[in-house]
Amino acid sequence: QVQLAESGGGLVQAGTSLRLSCAASGSIFSINDMSWYRQVPQKARELVAGITSGGRTNYADSVKGRFTISRDNAKNTVYLQMNSLKPDDTAVYYCNADIWSRDTRRMYWGQGTQVTVSS
Repeated sequence: QVQLAESGGGLVQAGTSLRLSCAASGSIFSINDMSWYRQVPQKARELVAGITSGGRTNYADSVKGRFTISRDNAKNTVYLQMNSLKPDDTAVYYCNADIWSRDTRRMYWGQGTQVTVSS
């Protein structure tokens, strides 16, 4: 069984930083793309940033230049460094990973971590 566990959310003031982590555990053969999404009430979940197994990254326009996604393949962990946070960044942040486990490949989601940015 594969699980994703996020950490690092919290309540911060605008202009400050947070670092989110998401560790995959269980019967993992390999991990392909890893991503961070976020969701606010009554809105669809949106992609924040993604990273391939080779390290290629992509970002939502709203976070370019402020957020950095990275991963440690040895630890099966993806990170999201969030700088210059704005109130509009307030959301529940979810990690997502495309994982081969034994003979099955599927997408997994974390449970979500709340990020609240006060003005």
